[in-house]
Amino acid sequence: MPLAFIATIVDQRRSSIMSDTVYTRSGVRLRKHSETEGNLNWLFLPGGPGIGSESLVELADCLDVPGSIWLVDLPGDGSNRQAPGAPADPFSCWPHAVVEAAQALPNVVFAGHSTGGMYLLATPELEEHIVGMVLLDTAPDASWHPRFVEMTMAHPLPEVTAATLIYEADRRDENIAAIAVASTEWNFAPAGLARGRDLLSRMPYNSAAVDWSEDNFDHVYAARWWPRTIPTLVIAGGDDRIVWQGGWDAERFRTPNVAYVTVEGGGHFPWIENPSAVRDTFGKFGRSVLAFVQA
Repeated sequence: MPLAFIATIVDQRRSSIMSDTVYTRSGVRLRKHSETEGNLNWLFLPGGPGIGSESLVELADCLDVPGSIWLVDLPGDGSNRQAPGAPADPFSCWPHAVVEAAQALPNVVFAGHSTGGMYLLATPELEEHIVGMVLLDTAPDASWHPRFVEMTMAHPLPEVTAATLIYEADRRDENIAAIAVASTEWNFAPAGLARGRDLLSRMPYNSAAVDWSEDNFDHVYAARWWPRTIPTLVIAGGDDRIVWQGGWDAERFRTPNVAYVTVEGGGHFPWIENPSAVRDTFGKFGRSVLAFVQA
């Protein structure tokens, strides 16, 4: 898959709370970002893969939801490279290790961005351990991928081509950064270009995770389950050029427990261009989850 797809964002804000850390038996890392009144635990799984939950800090910063927000990293992903308890091959427990994360805390609302959302939908065992789910700029199967390739051909970025050639000749993690920065115009709407380019230049990268997903997941993925009763939110930027959203039109995904929201003016990371809309959507969804838990 084109390396530009792994591009995501990170914002290391001093206001974030990162002192509380939990590891599961296979080395999934959960780091508490913030905490407010409420008994929900919001777990945020990044996309990419290969960049880690640092990419979701700015999303977490803009939210006002009841309970605690946790940033989740699978073993071997992002900066979680030497997780205690992780197997010798950390990818051997991908993606089903997300179940361990859901079991680590009560009243879990699991949110996955891009490939992270696909990992959630590839793991049917997850359903019995969560009280809500959020799918951000993700897809129900791999049919998004050829459309992404078509988009890159219709809107070529010469800088991406040049950076990719360098990476293919020297597959160091730091060489992925140049591809990510060059892909800014694919990932962000015009209103987010400046912030997006700055953020993409400061991300951690992990080529081993990229390779695993490319070889084992990206091209064969199809959702293995769909929530039957728990509140579910499918949210995406209206101008997302990375992951095609047409796959959600199928009738089996239009169940009464699911809300679909398009963020006006948002790209693949809609909280960058329109954080207020994302904040409002999550706030409303949080209230529906609380009502479900209390029923």
